[in-house]
Amino acid sequence: MLTSLAFVFLVGLSMAALCQKLKLPRIIGMLLTGVVLGPYVLDVLDPSILSISAQLRQMALIIILLKAGLSLDLSDLKRVGRPAVLMSCVPASCEILAFFLFAPSVLGVTRIEAAVMGAVLGAVSPAVVVPRMVQLMEEGYGTCKSIPQMILAGASCDDIFVIVLFSTFVRMAQGGHADWMAFLNIPVSILLGVAVGAGAGYLLSLFFETAYAHQHCVRNSMKVIVVLGVAFLLMAIETWLEGIVSVSGLLAVVSMACVLKIKSIAFVSKRLSEKFGKLWLAAEVLLFVLVGAAVDIRYTLHAGIAAVLMIVLALLFRSVGVALCLIGTPLHWKERVFCVIAYLPKATVQAAIGSVPLAMGLPCGQMVLSVAVLAILITAPLGALGMDLTYKRLLEKGGQCEVALSE
Repeated sequence: MLTSLAFVFLVGLSMAALCQKLKLPRIIGMLLTGVVLGPYVLDVLDPSILSISAQLRQMALIIILLKAGLSLDLSDLKRVGRPAVLMSCVPASCEILAFFLFAPSVLGVTRIEAAVMGAVLGAVSPAVVVPRMVQLMEEGYGTCKSIPQMILAGASCDDIFVIVLFSTFVRMAQGGHADWMAFLNIPVSILLGVAVGAGAGYLLSLFFETAYAHQHCVRNSMKVIVVLGVAFLLMAIETWLEGIVSVSGLLAVVSMACVLKIKSIAFVSKRLSEKFGKLWLAAEVLLFVLVGAAVDIRYTLHAGIAAVLMIVLALLFRSVGVALCLIGTPLHWKERVFCVIAYLPKATVQAAIGSVPLAMGLPCGQMVLSVAVLAILITAPLGALGMDLTYKRLLEKGGQCEVALSE
């Protein structure tokens, strides 16, 4: 395992630096590293690290979500409440609709198999989107209209919505019936996740404040460990309560970090944010290299031009969905174009559930996995590159925006 980790970090960082030199997003180098080192090309990664790949990717995602929550301002989220809610379900619904309408004729699958495929492909990747939104908030781009906050919130809820739909469609494809009560899990999961996370954040802030008041020095590194431990527990709660009640662990983590920022002494939240920013430097490499390693490149050969056409068509529907969410907002056309670009990347969810239909023996399983792999290879670099190259042109920096609004 140690040799594999050495390859992950050293080759991953080298490829990321090379891409940076070529003016490409670092993520492309990391994803390519994972694909090449993974079991489907060179196969140099130890099976022991691949067996816990999903858990390691989840840990890395938790770190960036904590960083995001510590950077979020709830007052900004209130300003974009309606669009953020719509962004969590409308774009994915439009993409699933595209697959439902066109995949049977383009790819030769049944309607319900097309719905399964759409649910696999419908989720945006928080692993790609969230780090960039955090960067935009730190640099002040689009923040006066809360654009990064809106995209971050929508992307965090989007996965819950899509996974519930995926479970329902898979059950129908197996010959069962749709459990319409499952759709109630979507708002329940969101509300409970926010509530549980907010409670945990409040208790943590009390703990840190009490220690500070009694002059018990809790080092910032220790605070990071405590916050990480609680975040891991929040993610575990989602698994513990599975089948009883739905709780979104990811939203609980973000909510905890938000409340911790609001309730803690200013310098405490600032230092925690800095610490998690440094942790992300290592977690980012681990996350994207392992996502790349989960991509079975062989299935791209089975997909063909028809799959590429279907993916492009679905992305067009998704873009229309994003545009619909932004109707009535003060965003000008450049900012709306950026929101469309930010909602293109797919990676984490597709890598996690793309192989499920094949493992369950569904006739469409291989086609679903092929399209999922191809979508990751096309949209993750495309979305990352699109955001990195356009945000300075399409979004206004804080000070400039404030002047424009005041006028």
